[in-house]
Amino acid sequence: QVQLVESGGGLVQPGGSLRLSCAASGTIFSINFMGWYRPAPGKERELVARITSDGTTNYVDSVKGRFTISRDNAKNTVYLQMNSLKPEDTAVYYCTADVTVVGIRYPSRYWGQGTQVTVSS
Repeated sequence: QVQLVESGGGLVQPGGSLRLSCAASGTIFSINFMGWYRPAPGKERELVARITSDGTTNYVDSVKGRFTISRDNAKNTVYLQMNSLKPEDTAVYYCTADVTVVGIRYPSRYWGQGTQVTVSS
């Protein structure tokens, strides 16, 4: 009922920038939050950034001051602007959304297919 399509990944040199996009489509009634995850050492994944329906944002400490998450509610799209990229940022980034579907009482979590970000000289 809901699909998340990611784009914007690629190869960039250290210090460079990328902008990831994630568009949600389907029978969406509302979106509670959208965010980005990536695999991390010692854990299955870590939350990179999240933005709620009221605009509240959260970031993992390692990206604070470098990454900015934003959204376009009219397009059901979330963006991750990544500046001053470091080699340790290299990962597959997965978009996620907590979505209430039309006609369904409770929200469910949905995931995108992932987009590869590689930071290397």
